[in-house]
Amino acid sequence: MSDRPEHLVAITGLGMVSACGNGVEAFEASLMSGKSGIGPIDLFPGNTPPGHIGGQCHEFNDESIKKQYLKPQRKSIKVMCRDIQLGVASANLAMDHAGLEEPAEEQTRLGVEFGADLMLSPPDVLFGAAAASRAEDGIPTDTRWGQYGLPQMEPLWLLKYLPNMPACHISIQAKACGPSNSLTLEDANGNLTLGESLRIIRRGQADTMIAGTTGARLHVIKSINLTGLNELADPQGEPAAEVLKPFDKNRKGEVVGEGACAMILERNETAKERGATIYAYVRGVGSSCVRTVAGGPQPQQAIANAIRAALKSANVQSDEIGHVNAHGSGSPKLDLAESAAIRDAFGDYGTQIPVTSLKPFFGNCGSGSGTLEIAGSILGLRKGIIFPTLNYKTPDAACGVNVVHGEPLKTDRPLFININVTRAGQASALVVEVV
Repeated sequence: MSDRPEHLVAITGLGMVSACGNGVEAFEASLMSGKSGIGPIDLFPGNTPPGHIGGQCHEFNDESIKKQYLKPQRKSIKVMCRDIQLGVASANLAMDHAGLEEPAEEQTRLGVEFGADLMLSPPDVLFGAAAASRAEDGIPTDTRWGQYGLPQMEPLWLLKYLPNMPACHISIQAKACGPSNSLTLEDANGNLTLGESLRIIRRGQADTMIAGTTGARLHVIKSINLTGLNELADPQGEPAAEVLKPFDKNRKGEVVGEGACAMILERNETAKERGATIYAYVRGVGSSCVRTVAGGPQPQQAIANAIRAALKSANVQSDEIGHVNAHGSGSPKLDLAESAAIRDAFGDYGTQIPVTSLKPFFGNCGSGSGTLEIAGSILGLRKGIIFPTLNYKTPDAACGVNVVHGEPLKTDRPLFININVTRAGQASALVVEVV
């Protein structure tokens, strides 16, 4: 079914906000030069995450947000936390890149599919209300919350942290009155938002979809939580840009980041009728969640299941895939599980297929990572290359996969698969064909 012309779904626009550049030109330039955006952060004080480093979008600041990236939504910025701002800005960039003009009337054949992490308030936002709710012993209590605490909250506080708000703001600006959905599957979101957009268009419910994800894992509370779980790498004097080492024998853990990426998906006929540039086709999607009562999340099996499902959905054989854009978070355990899943799902080809991870460029942005990774593979393949995994120096025999490192790898194979997985055992995979 996926090979029939009426079922071809094209990607005609890319928009990204990341630590290594905003917009296609800057993002691509960083990938081409091998320049990581991971470094010192100033979003919040203290010493979290370890070394106070991360993939911060330094060029996405108060001035540029108001005057450039969110100029169409400048009146609504006050009800957007950083996750929402990043996501809406990426959609604005994607629509511009696709050449979609601001419509004069409602667009019933235009929909929005957007993914986000759960959004958390910084401690200072809740401090006044919590302090006002304290009982005589100084401990906040729910019996005083309604009368004393709640009045101290911002009236529109909740709107700043709802994960469905990126899709809402994007729909309003684009006058998109077609299907609208918001996903909250953390790291697995990227492949699934594009995959569900693919299905919506194939079902005939929309001609065009604005699809993407946003995530700000570089957050004071999230950083503390992940540090407590021993998932973040401690630089220990190492340069910030070199700390994240996916699949390397000496990997020490993840590095948090923030970012968002949106794409414009269209019916092939719709794209051609308006003379749009077609960058790639979304071919198929797969997902799986595997947990056991005794062992908890089983990421290896979940990833292998998702890969097989995506290949079946795309109607392609495993040896047709030119490379894997891996989740590659730098986690000692998760990288090992992902490597085993690749070898399992691809069989003998699993130790040969080129594997890359782009997280060393922008950090782990949670929900925002998957779409950034997909965009990176698309931009690379259009130049006939696979971007390398930064900081990979010492192979890990236990992983046993063919990691692209050093220089970009030349290739003429247009199909790739992107993999993402969550700590809860949810995995997703997407097959894309670049043109």
